[in-house]
Amino acid sequence: MIVSASYRTDIPAFFAPWFAERWAAGFAEVENPYNRKVYRVSLRPADVDGIVFWTRAAQPFFGCLDRVAADGVPFVVQYTITGYGADLERGVPSWERGVETLHAITNRFGPGRVVWRYDPILLTDAMPWARHAMHFAQIAAAVVGATDEVVVSFAHIYAKTRRKLEAVARAGGPQARDPSAEDKRRALEMFREIAASHGLKICLCAQPEFLIPGVQDAACIDAARLSRVAGRQIAAPSKPHRPNCRCVQSRDIGTFASCRFGCAYCYAA
Repeated sequence: MIVSASYRTDIPAFFAPWFAERWAAGFAEVENPYNRKVYRVSLRPADVDGIVFWTRAAQPFFGCLDRVAADGVPFVVQYTITGYGADLERGVPSWERGVETLHAITNRFGPGRVVWRYDPILLTDAMPWARHAMHFAQIAAAVVGATDEVVVSFAHIYAKTRRKLEAVARAGGPQARDPSAEDKRRALEMFREIAASHGLKICLCAQPEFLIPGVQDAACIDAARLSRVAGRQIAAPSKPHRPNCRCVQSRDIGTFASCRFGCAYCYAA
C-alpha cells in the first residue's frame, strides 16, 4: 500500500506532530470527504510500501522524515514552489526558501526524493507569460541538483476559485484570467524548452487536452520513482483519484479545508 500525505492538505507544513503521533501509533483514522464514513489506514512500516508527501514548506517535518527513513519506508516529496506573492499565496514561504528546503531534503536523504511542482500556472496582469518565463527559468536554475522533474498544470478556475480571485483583485491585488486552450499549449511549449535547458523532465498533471510533444502525463503517486528510491520493485495498480489522473493506487490521510496557507486559487480550501 502507498500512502498519500496529502493532496488534500499540507501535512508537512502544519501537522507534523499529528503525523508523528499517528506514525508511532501505526494507523490514522480518516473521514471520507464524500460520504463522511471514517476508515482506518495502517501506518505500520510493514504495511506501507511507500509514502508520497505533498507540501510547500517541509522545514517543520524533517524529524518525521528522519523517522520514516529510519523505519525503512521509502518516500517522495511533491514540493510546490510557485512564488506568486502574498496577495495570492498568503503565508507561503518565499520561493528561495522553498528551493533551499528542496536541496536540504536531497542532501539529507539522497537523490530522487523530490519533485518540484510549478502548480498551478496562474496567468495574471502581474504575471503575464513573459514574466512566467523569467520566473520559471529562475526557479528551474535554482533547483538543479535537487530534482530531475517538474510537474505543472494550469489553474482550474472553479466558481469558488473565481470568487476568491475576484476578491483579491478588488482588494488591489493582481487580476487573474483564464487563457484559451491554444494559449496554454503555446505556454507549455515555453515551459518545456526552459525545463529541458536545465535538464528537467516536465510533466503535465491531469490535463491531457493540453499535452504537446516532449511533455508527459504526470503520475504524482509514482510507483516507478518510489521503486528507484527504495532500490526494489514497488507495484501498485493504476487508480486515479480524479479524471485523467495517472497516479497509482494510494490511501490519502489528509482532510480538505485544513491547510492554513490560504492560497486564493486553491481548490481544496
